[in-house]
Amino acid sequence: MTDVTLAEERPTKPAILRGWRRKCPNCGTGPMLKSYLKVRDTCPVCREELHHHRADDGPAYLTILVVGHLLAPLLHVVFETWRPSPIVMIEIFGVGTVVLSLYLLPRLKGAMIGYQWARRMYGFGKTG
Repeated sequence: MTDVTLAEERPTKPAILRGWRRKCPNCGTGPMLKSYLKVRDTCPVCREELHHHRADDGPAYLTILVVGHLLAPLLHVVFETWRPSPIVMIEIFGVGTVVLSLYLLPRLKGAMIGYQWARRMYGFGKTG
């Protein structure tokens, strides 16, 4: 047997939810991020190493996907229902896109790192 099979199981759903809250996927209390998107090397509470993550462009792609799928149908409904002027549409949906993107980006990055931690990807599975 390998070290990974002997190690304790890491449940995926709690790790993703902790990451969504931008907390350490191991303990759930320590902050994962030290600025808007910068991941800490280790958790200040449980000392879990977090530098192994490979989120790269994944959170940005997911953010674009989610924001686009939420706001595109809403844009259509608003236009067909109220017929606001183009400048009003640009202002409302421009601000909505920016705000929703800024809200989702660090949370999706945390969730992606939580998933990687739970699945022991990219060095998160090393023991001892």
